[in-house]
Amino acid sequence: MGADVISEPLPDLVDPENFTPRLLALVSNALVWRESRELRRRFGLGTNEWRVLSALATRPGSSASEISDFLVVNKAIVSKSVSTLVAHHLVLLSDGPRGSRPLFLTRAGADMHHRMRPISTSGQDLILEGMSDTEIAQFNGILHRMLAALHVGDAAQGDLID
Repeated sequence: MGADVISEPLPDLVDPENFTPRLLALVSNALVWRESRELRRRFGLGTNEWRVLSALATRPGSSASEISDFLVVNKAIVSKSVSTLVAHHLVLLSDGPRGSRPLFLTRAGADMHHRMRPISTSGQDLILEGMSDTEIAQFNGILHRMLAALHVGDAAQGDLID
C-alpha cells in the first residue's frame, strides 16, 4: 500500500458501542426497517405513508407543508406519500383559503390507519418491553429533553451539518 493509505484504526475514535447518537440511530433504523417491511407486505404502503396517515388522523386539514413540519420530514417525501395516498383514495386533497391545500383522511384512509396502527405500535411495545410505567415516563422524559436540547442547539448554533 502507498504511504497515503491508513490501514490501522485512528487513535481518537468514538467508541461505537457507547456512542449514544449511533445507538439511537440503530434503534430508530431497526424500528423503521421492521415497520416498513411489514406495512409493505400487508398493505403495499410504507412507513412514510403511515406517518402521513397518522399525522392526518391527529391533525385533519393539515397541508403537506404542515405535515412535513410536524413529522420533521423533507417536504418531497411528504409530497410523494400524499400523491400515493391520494391515488389509493385514502386521502382527499381539497382547496382551502388563499390557495392552501388542506388534506383529510377518507373513510378508507381512516380504516387503513386503523389497520396499520398495530404494526407501528408493536415497535413501541418491543422497545418498552420490561419497563415499568415509571421507567417509561422517565425514558420519554429523557427523549423529550434530548429533542428540546437539539432544537435549542439548532437555533443557537445554526446548521451544523451541510
